[in-house]
Amino acid sequence: MSTQEIGYADALSELQQILGELEAEDIDIDVLAVKVERAAELIRVCRGRINDAEVRVKEIVAGLDHESSSSDSEDASSDD
Repeated sequence: MSTQEIGYADALSELQQILGELEAEDIDIDVLAVKVERAAELIRVCRGRINDAEVRVKEIVAGLDHESSSSDSEDASSDD
């Protein structure tokens, strides 16, 4: 699975697996750079997914706030 296609949960799971491997005392030094590079890619994916989710949540909340203020304005107008 390419880094672009991987979801947050899968990326986090793979990252945890890599971290476990890196903590092992018997890690092959030839593999170390490859593992660290993959971990960096996965961290970027996770950060990107978190940032995307944050933007979407803010847009949703802003939409709700806008709907609420529009509803309040309509209620005030109908009370006149």
